[in-house]
Parts: sequence; structure tokens; C-alpha cells
Amino acid sequence: MELAGKVKLVSETKQISPTFKKRELVLSTEEQYPQHILIEFIQDKSDLLNSVQVGDSVKVGIDIRGREWKSPQGEIKYFNSIHGWRIEKAGAAAGAPMQTPGSQMPPMPPMPDAPSFTSDANDEDDLPF
Repeated sequence: MELAGKVKLVSETKQISPTFKKRELVLSTEEQYPQHILIEFIQDKSDLLNSVQVGDSVKVGIDIRGREWKSPQGEIKYFNSIHGWRIEKAGAAAGAPMQTPGSQMPPMPPMPDAPSFTSDANDEDDLPF
């Protein structure tokens, strides 16, 4: 999935444990009633936010995660989180994510040209109807 909007907030990297880190971005959608959506970037994806600034218009590739939690009293609750895995500035070339120093992606090959279908007035139509 993808979300688009303006960056409202970019947090500092939080080291949750010796092997887990995350960074948060708040994205404000640009619609009649803007939504302020918290998106988490975890582990190496947190470095994608190094080149993002408040006020930038961006598109963010996201995954929605859900989990179940059972309280000590036996009550079951459900929680959702939104994880970002790609970010690109709006107006950048389509499919060109923002790069960080350690995240070099190989360039994608160009799309082949579509075949051209032309009709000649003398061509016989072999369809039975």
C-alpha cells in the first residue's frame, strides 16, 4: 500500500534493545479533513528518514501489521501498526525512492516498447461474427 502527504514530524532513532531500533514519521494527508498518520520505520529502514525533513511532500510504501494481546485478566485486545519500507519525495521520478548512503539499489531496466497494432483497410477479418 502507499500513503501520500506532507511530513509533519520525524523522530530521532530510538534504540529499543541492543538489536532493535525504530524511527517514527507522522504524515499529514492532503485532503479536506487531513489525517495525521504515525508510520514506524524499523531496523535498517529507519535510515530512510535521514534525508526527510518536516514539510516535505512524500509517498510512503507501507505494510499494515496486526497483533493480538491477552491481558493478565484474560481479556483479548487487538492492535494495529503501520510500518514504512519505502519513501520517495513527491515529484521525484516515478519509482525512484530516496537513497541513503548505505542503501544503493540497482537501477531497474527500462520497460520495453509496446508493440504497435495497425490495421490495414485491405485486411480480412477472420472472426466468425
